[in-house]
Amino acid sequence: MTRWRRKHVDVLPPERARGRGRAVVAAGVAVWVCLGASGCSDGGAAAGDARPGAPVATLHRAADRLAAAGSSKARTSMEMATGGTRVTIRGEGVYDYRERLGRLKVLLPQDPAGTSPRRPITELLAPGTLFMKNRGAGVPADKWVRVDTAALSDGNLVTGGATDPFVAAEVLRGTRTATYLGRTEVAGTEVRHYRGTADLTAAAKRASAGNRGALRAAAKGFATAEVPFDAYLDDQGRVRKVRHRFSFVNGREKRPVAVASTTLLYDFGALVRVRLPDEDDIYAGRIAEE
Repeated sequence: MTRWRRKHVDVLPPERARGRGRAVVAAGVAVWVCLGASGCSDGGAAAGDARPGAPVATLHRAADRLAAAGSSKARTSMEMATGGTRVTIRGEGVYDYRERLGRLKVLLPQDPAGTSPRRPITELLAPGTLFMKNRGAGVPADKWVRVDTAALSDGNLVTGGATDPFVAAEVLRGTRTATYLGRTEVAGTEVRHYRGTADLTAAAKRASAGNRGALRAAAKGFATAEVPFDAYLDDQGRVRKVRHRFSFVNGREKRPVAVASTTLLYDFGALVRVRLPDEDDIYAGRIAEE
């Protein structure tokens, strides 16, 4: 068994990084991104999107643009519908795209009676692994549950109640078809809107090493490997918002479940602190079925 050691990563915003030897690196990244995005010119971006195949190529690069950005804050929303019932799970946190580490607080909906508030689940996201605290199901409150995302039938695109922000962007690496729908605005930022379909099998082949197994599992476990999406990119090519529509078969009722997963990214360069749990803090007992 792999033994996890503590990992503490800080990603400083650009204004705090000055004087610590990072300003030159940040400037170099900014220049590289501008050159790669037609000089950060809106006219150039619009003209490029009009060329056949250009939207697909742009979306294939979206995850790389996030890695260049370093970090951001994130909000997530997951809507599930089955048998006339619809529930929404929301999350909020931060993500480090270079280290592939994130932290989210995920809030589950109340029980049907609306009388029992639920404590947020803390999720730590790492390559190939999900850690959850306040999981319930008989797990002590001070212990973490560790999950191998490649062992999940959905690759943790749905199971955790939130799609890993970097995995959400890496799904776009599998874009097969895409159309540029024009400019709009997301949370006060001007963005370019794309609509298309991604193939999870193709995304897995192009994904970073830590996410390949999870995306391969999702390609096999979902009702279809094709994922319709709407993606909103800023003029640096960074994902500001992406909405995927997944479909899987409920294991108990054998009924299709429609899932809409939305990821909103903002405040790029935000400070990120992620500390993975020690082995002694990970629950090794049996998890009760809920």
